[in-house]
Amino acid sequence: MNVLTYIIVCLTMCLTLCQSYRILGIFTFHGKSHFIMFEALMKGLAKKGHQVDVISTFPLKKPVENYTDLVSIPVKLKLVNNVSYEFMKMALSGAMAVNAVASIGGNDLCEYLELPEIQKIIKNPPQNPPYDAVLIEIFGASCFGIFGNILNVPVIGVSSSALYPWANPYIANPENLAFVRNNLLSYVKEMNFGQRVYNTLHTLFNKMYFNYKTTKYQDELIKKHVGPNMPSVREVETNISLILVNTYFSLNGIKPKTPALIEVGGLHVQDDDDTELSPELKKWADECDKDGFIYFSFGSMVNIETFPKHILDIFYKSFEYISPVKILMKIPNPKNLPPGLPNNVRIAPWLPQLKILKHPNIRAFITHGGLMGTQEAIACGVPMIGIPLFADQFTNIESYVEKNIAIKLDYETMTQNDMNDALHKIVYNSTYRKTARIIADKFIDRPLKPIDTANYWIEYVIKHGYNSLHSPALNLYWWQVALLDVYVFIFVVTLVIIYLIVHLTLLLLNVFSSNSKVTHKKKVT
Repeated sequence: MNVLTYIIVCLTMCLTLCQSYRILGIFTFHGKSHFIMFEALMKGLAKKGHQVDVISTFPLKKPVENYTDLVSIPVKLKLVNNVSYEFMKMALSGAMAVNAVASIGGNDLCEYLELPEIQKIIKNPPQNPPYDAVLIEIFGASCFGIFGNILNVPVIGVSSSALYPWANPYIANPENLAFVRNNLLSYVKEMNFGQRVYNTLHTLFNKMYFNYKTTKYQDELIKKHVGPNMPSVREVETNISLILVNTYFSLNGIKPKTPALIEVGGLHVQDDDDTELSPELKKWADECDKDGFIYFSFGSMVNIETFPKHILDIFYKSFEYISPVKILMKIPNPKNLPPGLPNNVRIAPWLPQLKILKHPNIRAFITHGGLMGTQEAIACGVPMIGIPLFADQFTNIESYVEKNIAIKLDYETMTQNDMNDALHKIVYNSTYRKTARIIADKFIDRPLKPIDTANYWIEYVIKHGYNSLHSPALNLYWWQVALLDVYVFIFVVTLVIIYLIVHLTLLLLNVFSSNSKVTHKKKVT
């Protein structure tokens, strides 16, 4: 019996080892909200038995089996709890968002290729065992896709947001701009003619602008730090085998997509860690059973306390207005808040967000509209007041307003009455909470959990080759994909046929006319 047990254990271990892979994850952007998804993905792969090595700016605080922080990237620009109101307005808002992705989230990160720890991997890739795949962030630093060439393995992209306009061509993902708006625009309803024109021009411009800002710079860094004969960054992008994107059709709408684009929206919404509410905070939340509480956070980057005093005054007065409902606020630097905070407000520099959103006494979430946080709220069935600040936050909130699970406010133009009305509606109009629960059910209802979906397709690409999901459209020029050559051919052929018909008709008319004249002359004679 002992021998049989030993054989079973050995076979099980062998099976596990045979089905596991070594995966390199490269996530160099210093954005905590982005890395929340990447960390959940890499932990999930490690839990499945894969050996994962991670290059990032966020090493684990607690060790995880099969998960190794291979390189800890030094931070050039601190973004976590360090984005002021002035910096946000100057560098991240409006048209500057694309420039920020190309520079802060792109070119600046590619300079990390020169780090000695990364150079060691480039020059002496591990062979015992070798890597089976590379995972990179789809954002602005496509240069790290060159590791697919270095290691001769598939490159898998991971996007913590809906794909930005310049990312769709990486896998020839179809863009039907007639009804799919790019994620930098806030159109959510069926677009009229003018909006379709603007959507098309806006998408084309941002693609060209992003490529203009990144191509030459990243190409030079690849050739300098990897090798002179390496492909260009644009070529590297088209070698990406698969993109895991943080969207899901029940929330983000029906869109055409290639099989190489896999939706895993909400992958990070996993409540399996050991983070708990502190006893003091749990007691506070539990005591809100009669009137409930509202959670307020502008995410992991922006410092609310740096906002102009007149905006903070609106928050203060509105929070006092909604009392006895309590407010729980994430404030990175509480000492920098102006005086006058109402008695029903509790503040903290960091809070376990998912645990808070799952608390039975929560009534609503006041948010800047970041995709990660709002997905957590949606999964928990919590309605929102959205105050978008930059990038895709505007389109996120507009989408939730359309679904009747959120109220949108403009931080630049909102008045005291606007904030008061929004708070009153979100707390006392039960429609928002009922709808939020319906949307939550649709968002969660899937054939597989997002992490299991991601694991399946990563293994699929490793087993069947880097081009197993490649679209044939990658082998065509853009004008061939758009069938412009076909339409021009049909147009020219049609013109030729019309020309021939017209001339043949005129010729026949002339012949009949000549015959008629001859016949008439004979009769007269």
